[in-house]
Amino acid sequence: MEEQASTSFFGAVFDGLLALVVNLGLGFWHIIQAVTHPGAWLDWSNKESLLRFVYFGGSKEFLFVFLDIIIVISLIGFFHRPFMWGLVRGLEKITNTVGRLAAWAGLLMVLQQIMVVFLQSIFRLGEITIAPFGAGFTQSVGWFSESLKFENALVVALCVSYAFVQGSHVRVDLVYAGVSHRAKRVIDMFGSLFFMLPVAFLTWMYAWFFLWRHLITPKVSASDKLELMLRKARIVKWNVETVSFSANGFNGYFLFKILMLCFISLVIIQALAFFYRSYLEFLEGEDAAGKYLDRDTLGAGEEAFEGTH
Repeated sequence: MEEQASTSFFGAVFDGLLALVVNLGLGFWHIIQAVTHPGAWLDWSNKESLLRFVYFGGSKEFLFVFLDIIIVISLIGFFHRPFMWGLVRGLEKITNTVGRLAAWAGLLMVLQQIMVVFLQSIFRLGEITIAPFGAGFTQSVGWFSESLKFENALVVALCVSYAFVQGSHVRVDLVYAGVSHRAKRVIDMFGSLFFMLPVAFLTWMYAWFFLWRHLITPKVSASDKLELMLRKARIVKWNVETVSFSANGFNGYFLFKILMLCFISLVIIQALAFFYRSYLEFLEGEDAAGKYLDRDTLGAGEEAFEGTH
């Protein structure tokens, strides 16, 4: 019995490794197919192309295509360290830029809330027209009031990786602070590879289909096979979600689903940047800690003022 169990275990491990190698190899084939046949998945006037895009966007094939690209880029970085530092700076630049732009939505929320309160409670207006250059749009006060939720979601979804770069996340630290520099970098690399990336990939696959369930009909799901998707192409049509929580309220709730994918994309980008940075700081020692890190500062005068209080 023990020999059979051992044989079965090693057989399962071998099958798993073989499947991994095969899928990684097929990933390169799918890259070639996607590049040489863009109309098969980008020509949305063809309903089959649209359904192929929907299927592959959340499929295991897409996952292995992404892994192949990351493996190739990482191998180049392992052999050419300046290239990896360039990756770190580029990826962190993306998250910082997106976060800094999205943070302005906080100011917009404040101004919009003041506008809603004054126009609704004091002037008793039911609609607001915004036309700064002679052309604009008119919506109910309720629409502007409910759209505050979307602006809040913008800050949460698009600033999460920016906050990570800036060191603004709360850490629950049990051992991290007391270990050596290189031990910290090992912990960081482990967390990036085995916590951030797997959770982000899994969330992406379900959030992808969650989005498309509110954009087209008949509904699609993560369990649908490509053949079933292509059969649905004969009757598929756009059905963008425009419902609101109240009469004349904010009717762009499909935008929240798009924000979910943007959030996950930024987490994946930052997970890769954090892994590469941790690896480089592990190799180069404590002198490399925070190298090229673009963090916001208050300015020399304000920092000096803070230090006296």
